[in-house]
Amino acid sequence: MRCFRIMAVCAAVSLCATPAAATYSPAEIAAESKKANDFFERAYQDRVDRSPELQSYLGIKKDQGRWDDESETRVIEDFAREAALFAELKRTVNFAALDPRTQLSYRLWVGEAERAIEGFRWRHHDYPVNQMFGRHTALVSLLISQHRIDDVKDAEAYVERLRGLKARLATVVENLEIRRAKGIVPPKFVFPIVLESSRGIVQGAPFDGSGKPSALLEDFEGKLAKLAGAEAPVKARLLAAAKDALLTSVKPGYDALIAKLEALEREATEDDGVWKFPAGAEFYDYQLRGATTTGLGAAEIHELGLKEVARIHAEMDAIRAKVGFAGDRAAFFKHLREDPKFYLPNTAEGRAAYLEMSIKLIDTMRSRLDELFITKPRVRMVVKPVEPFRERESASAFYQPPSADGSRPGMYYVNLYDTSALPIYEMEALAYHEGLPGHHMQIAIAQELEGIPRFRRFGFSNTAYVEGWGLYCELVPKEMGFYTDPYSDFGRLSMELWRAARLVVDTGLHAKRWTRAQTIAWLKANTPNTDREIVTETNRYIVLPGQATAYKVGMLKILELRALAQRELGPRFDVRRFHDLVLRDGAVPLDVLEEIVRGWIARGGAGR
Repeated sequence: MRCFRIMAVCAAVSLCATPAAATYSPAEIAAESKKANDFFERAYQDRVDRSPELQSYLGIKKDQGRWDDESETRVIEDFAREAALFAELKRTVNFAALDPRTQLSYRLWVGEAERAIEGFRWRHHDYPVNQMFGRHTALVSLLISQHRIDDVKDAEAYVERLRGLKARLATVVENLEIRRAKGIVPPKFVFPIVLESSRGIVQGAPFDGSGKPSALLEDFEGKLAKLAGAEAPVKARLLAAAKDALLTSVKPGYDALIAKLEALEREATEDDGVWKFPAGAEFYDYQLRGATTTGLGAAEIHELGLKEVARIHAEMDAIRAKVGFAGDRAAFFKHLREDPKFYLPNTAEGRAAYLEMSIKLIDTMRSRLDELFITKPRVRMVVKPVEPFRERESASAFYQPPSADGSRPGMYYVNLYDTSALPIYEMEALAYHEGLPGHHMQIAIAQELEGIPRFRRFGFSNTAYVEGWGLYCELVPKEMGFYTDPYSDFGRLSMELWRAARLVVDTGLHAKRWTRAQTIAWLKANTPNTDREIVTETNRYIVLPGQATAYKVGMLKILELRALAQRELGPRFDVRRFHDLVLRDGAVPLDVLEEIVRGWIARGGAGR
């Protein structure tokens, strides 16, 4: 009955456009805008207060010893709160009396709320444990990467979280069962990967006599050793408590999760697309709309992908001719996959070299940022290897935002699990996308924006904008004179080709019922990527339906808007001002970004 009441609340909320603007005095506009921004702050704070894990990601220590509650009861309760807040905003705030910046905040907040309300129906259409970001590794990663220990209280909170992992993992098991009852079980290929990772977390001391510490014990011991001001007996007490919690909470919690995953593995099939879900086609349409922030359907996205693949193939053929390769494109791809000169050895020396080269690329780009930006983030960015406990199932590289207060830097992670499968020629584009001028510039600048609500500063829900910017930032360095090595420029194209290919295979898997084997074969025939990359990425698209379509759609929109501004403004166009304009409002849907850019053009490229 509770669900029916919630939906009734949603149905009662007016989704109609606001009344036509009237004339309001500056004082009235200021008062109404303050009311709206106070609401946004209160709503955001409510969300933060209810999520200890979000607090940790933001660098907040308020509930540092607790975990999120992801039980079905709590999910329904949170949804009811969000729906009530949505109704309150529509009822109490006069959109027409807001200043322009607050009107944009209002539109963005309402858009997110409407999507959440629509998405409540699909809340079980996912895989809580998967090889990309499942709870089985995310919880451990939070402790290692986000849980700082600056004093004894922080260490005690770490131990408290270890003690709470058994209950937290029990909720994961319950959520897996809810989905199983609805016929939503991860595909068969997922299970060996996630089982290996889960088992790996409870290997090493104090779980066995191997003499090597487990990932969690090693992390806690390392942080404790660096803790200044704590006496040796206090540290000994904390370490003993942590070991006890690992044995009495973490181990049984993972044992129960592993048992559940082993049972589900016996039921899993090789049907990979979400077409197999209840109302799967409808769900996929919802995912595409959210990922691209457009109305593009699966068929249109598929055709756009094929068109872009053909264009990029032609540019690759030009580079193939430039380097004097005699064979055809397929032979060139094979050459790039197999020639050892394009890879570093998978040794300690090879991994160290890859990391050092990545750092150098970032440092060089950092010295050139004034050519692209007027505004730059205050918080720094560092390059780090992915931790061993999660490197096998992680992407080749990714970015982790800084903490809200800037005390934790932004992090560009490189995955050194197998450097013999990481093409050197893609290293440059990868660094520009994940690090500088890509995600760090966009996300860190957003977090430091002033005069806008926190839900905009720390919101990353508009994937087409966020990842579109990252992919756009792979191209921009070429325009600055980077990619001097033709193979490195080919690497840039190979990464763009990959994003174009995603449009084809994501829609192929989830709308056209392609099999996993069919998808892998298509990617092998049309991209130069290694077998490992192709398999890993195919697995990603299967468990994250629609997400991968955001990159190319977002990049194309940013390029389209830049070309429009260059054409309309002529000599008045300044790429630095254009970039500031694109980044000044945080992550926004693509239609809103277009409004912002067209407004700027109408003002002659003046102001922000």
